[in-house]
Amino acid sequence: MLPPPISMSPKYAIPSPTYCSSQFPAPMPSRSYPPGRSPGLPGLAHEGAEPPRRRCLVAIVTISPRSRSQGCGSAVGSGRLAGAISRAPSVGFQHGQVLPLFSALGATGLLIEYEDTFPYYGELLPLRAPHAYSPQEIREILRLAQSCQLEVIPLVQTFGHMEFVLKHKEFAHLREVEAFPNTLNPHKEQSLPLVQAMIGQVMELHPDARWLHVGSDEVYCLGEGNESKEIMANTQITVEEIFLHHLKSVTSHVASTFPGVRPIAWDDMIRAANEQALTESGVAPLVELMLWDYSPDLDVDNKVATVAKYKQSGFQKIWFASAFKGATGVREQLTSINHHLGNNSQWLKVAGKIPKELLQGIALTGWQRYDHFSVLCELLPVALPSVAVCLQFLKHGEYSDQVMEQVKSFLGMTELENLASKCSGSFPGSKVFSLITQLMCNLRPELNELLGENSLMSRWQTLHDELQNELLQIYPPSAVAEWMEVNVLPWYLQLKKLAEELNAALQNPL
Repeated sequence: MLPPPISMSPKYAIPSPTYCSSQFPAPMPSRSYPPGRSPGLPGLAHEGAEPPRRRCLVAIVTISPRSRSQGCGSAVGSGRLAGAISRAPSVGFQHGQVLPLFSALGATGLLIEYEDTFPYYGELLPLRAPHAYSPQEIREILRLAQSCQLEVIPLVQTFGHMEFVLKHKEFAHLREVEAFPNTLNPHKEQSLPLVQAMIGQVMELHPDARWLHVGSDEVYCLGEGNESKEIMANTQITVEEIFLHHLKSVTSHVASTFPGVRPIAWDDMIRAANEQALTESGVAPLVELMLWDYSPDLDVDNKVATVAKYKQSGFQKIWFASAFKGATGVREQLTSINHHLGNNSQWLKVAGKIPKELLQGIALTGWQRYDHFSVLCELLPVALPSVAVCLQFLKHGEYSDQVMEQVKSFLGMTELENLASKCSGSFPGSKVFSLITQLMCNLRPELNELLGENSLMSRWQTLHDELQNELLQIYPPSAVAEWMEVNVLPWYLQLKKLAEELNAALQNPL
């Protein structure tokens, strides 16, 4: 038994689950796509993450056939896993069980954002969490990914989402704004060498990588630091130009230090930039942009126009990033497959309206935290049915009765429509999936309805122990303790208190 926490913070109040009976979608009508785009986009499925991080990112990537024929991608099917404060799933779980499933479903790659789970050493040792992977474990992940024909793309944050670096006293002086550890100050002399050192150590363990994702999304507070304010006050330089200058410095370093490696960067910080600013920055020849949007109703025409602007600005290749989990709520524990299927469907529409030679692939992201200091959202085992639905949809270009039956076969499930039932399956982590679904869809509602039933205590204790044991097979004790504290303990303590009050009332009737 993991010891319960001494106290509970109000921030851990648990909301009721928002969807339990309709997470799996009904088959969608078939769509027709332009010539050469059907079925689906062969080899087009990506990662992305976990917009949320330690943010632990799990991303499934598919690289376009054109990229592979030109030596820019290997096999169809890819997945990406990223570490978090409470570490990514164990090596045995992710490679021995999950990676073969990703590949079988149609993924061609793996986009991995390690954050503090990477085994940094030397001056970067403070970045390394106690539960970080060892170099041997990372080599084993790469070996297993290769055996599953999944091309691994490492992701190193180099501007925003730098909390796992800038929270440490050794690097706190490199913050853009002193009070916030999220964004690197690009004007400090030590900032670029820090980023270069991080990239160097990651690439040391990924010598065969052909892409390196340099992050750079959500660079909040940029322009609000004292140095930035002074520069902008005394010159005509804008926040966008500060961002582009740093991005160029980072990607130029990658190009010169690792010939043949193409940098990828998130696009959100330059979406509003005009063509002239993008062209004059000199960034376009150095990097491939990854456009991300996790909404099921994203504006297709707007995305097509954005792609056209990037093309006119000189960007030769772009990527899309959808999501299969980690995008519907900071503390969400059940994955809305309808939401993510809708999101991937919209991206497929965008892909059908742009020049096919532009698109490198699509990353299905699976964030584990919204940021480094957030609590864990949906765990990977709970989201694997969403992975199956989304990858099969992208592979076939539709979600028909036939595709739904294939998904059932991959997952070992007899039904997909009612997750509130005890339907489990035989996919990796299916027991965790089943137990968490019971917890969120059945026992919590029953607790609200049957709060006076003392017999419920034994049911909660049984599920608590069984779920904890199953989670410990996949996650380290620290992550399990955190998840149980946030999602189980508050309800159990309520029930226990009520039972004690009822017993006291029975012993001392009015």
